[in-house]
Amino acid sequence: MTRQGKSQRAGPIEPEPSFEQNYLDVDGWPHRWRVEPRDLRCGEQLLDIFKPFLFWLLDQRLSHKTLRLHRDHLCDLGGEIIRQLNLHPNSRPKPIASVLLDCLDDDGGPLIYPRKSEPEQRSFDSTCRKLHRFLLDSKRLPP
Repeated sequence: MTRQGKSQRAGPIEPEPSFEQNYLDVDGWPHRWRVEPRDLRCGEQLLDIFKPFLFWLLDQRLSHKTLRLHRDHLCDLGGEIIRQLNLHPNSRPKPIASVLLDCLDDDGGPLIYPRKSEPEQRSFDSTCRKLHRFLLDSKRLPP
């Protein structure tokens, strides 16, 4: 004789987040970057600069893999900027947009710590160049 258990009802099925929802789920980054409490505000300001760029990249109809790569590089860049602020506290009084632009140029961005391989750094620099051009062309930087 077999024993039949009660079938369990599944809870409401929640839809999977779309690629765009996952791609733009960056609000936790400032907490990830934070080393000390005052870093949170700087991280939020960086995110305010990064979000329009993320939307712009999305509008470029790049592949999902490329979009994720650029997004991940931005996360690395934010973490590196916060790390630099903690290494060089004299930069803290500067507006975060100036600190960001000081890290970017036509050649790319800062060297990432912990050190990446040369191909990874080149890929990161590609994102930094795109961000640099976007910020200069769009004049979207806060004062």
